[in-house]
Amino acid sequence: MTEIVALDDVQNSEDERRLAIDKVGIKAIRHPVRVRDKSDGVQHTIAEFSMYVGLPQHFKGTHMSRFIEILNGNEREITVESIGPMLREMVARLEAETGVIEMCFPYFINKAAPVSGVQSLMDYEVTFIAELREGGEYVFTMKVVVPVTSLCPCSKKISAHGAHNQRSHVTVTAQTRGFLWIEELVQLVESQASCELYGLLKRTDEKYVTERAYENPKFVEDMVRDVAGLLNAEKRIERYVVESENFESIHNHSAYAQIVGDKRSTV
Repeated sequence: MTEIVALDDVQNSEDERRLAIDKVGIKAIRHPVRVRDKSDGVQHTIAEFSMYVGLPQHFKGTHMSRFIEILNGNEREITVESIGPMLREMVARLEAETGVIEMCFPYFINKAAPVSGVQSLMDYEVTFIAELREGGEYVFTMKVVVPVTSLCPCSKKISAHGAHNQRSHVTVTAQTRGFLWIEELVQLVESQASCELYGLLKRTDEKYVTERAYENPKFVEDMVRDVAGLLNAEKRIERYVVESENFESIHNHSAYAQIVGDKRSTV
């Protein structure tokens, strides 16, 4: 019979530096997830998880293996409903007061082309962030990166023929107070672009999106202001950050703008 030898638990030993660590944990581990789909009910995808806790000053280290145990000990496919209880379990098991779980995943929306109606999938990068802050406050944040088309108003004004346009990424990070469909946030952003993007276009569709963008020019500043205006009107969003990065077609740099909105102080 193999003799069981007690091993030292170094992580639980006392640390003499008396410096608490704000976030310690694991990054970039993949796991299956199940996300609500507004059209089809549910969508199965793979998320990249990052899991952190705040480490009290008296602990030398945290138990990294417990993060993996918690991730695998929950449902095989984690949902937005299970991420909160999983976060609280993580904080309790690691004897912490604060914690964060981030899950980043590709999300697919079926879109019909504007003229031909041909359907195709568009993918969007979505991140769910669940936080347990000091005092037990639970905060849920949704982040969506939406690719769109932007066309330069200045180029249109000064050019005899055409105007330069580019693909842009509009990123909205929204702290919510109620359930909000991913599709709702995506559509909110797309409605304020020079034109939205599609996975598949026929010639009639290409004509439409080209002319649509030309008739609806937007600076990067216009983009964030117009999106922020709709976010301000959305009662289910308490706080937000809206960013737009335009990958310039006539420069070797991007144009960028950001607005941070916090409606909690006005409620």
